Amino acid sequence: MSDTPLPEAALAFLRKPNPAVMATVTSKGRPVSVGTWYLIEDDGLLMLCMNADRARLKHLRNNGHVSLTVLGADDFGTHVSVQGHVVSIKPDEGFADIDRLSRHFLGKDYPAREDPLVTVHVAIDRWFGWSGGRLLHL
Repeated sequence: MSDTPLPEAALAFLRKPNPAVMATVTSKGRPVSVGTWYLIEDDGLLMLCMNADRARLKHLRNNGHVSLTVLGADDFGTHVSVQGHVVSIKPDEGFADIDRLSRHFLGKDYPAREDPLVTVHVAIDRWFGWSGGRLLHL
């Protein structure tokens, strides 16, 4: 894991609509992972959206640490993993953030509009990359 800021090549990889898995930790210390959508904001924060009643949101409120692994869509052997901490949790008013995510990944607004959503912003503390059987030095 590197403590240095993400280089532009890693940010470019993370800006693509690649598949991702996020991990949180329960109050009893068990790791929990789930597939998720994400965006890297212009300020370098990681943006996630989720239903307001999700267990992972409870985990993030209890322990603000999160890990995200983004896999190359065409090459799962290439990935960038980040670890960070929550800097904000707020309601997704008008589904604006989930629509941004959905347009990024599906090309259209998010279809499910019944349940309240929240937006979580995460500051990236560390990162690691792997490609072609060796460490990714971007």
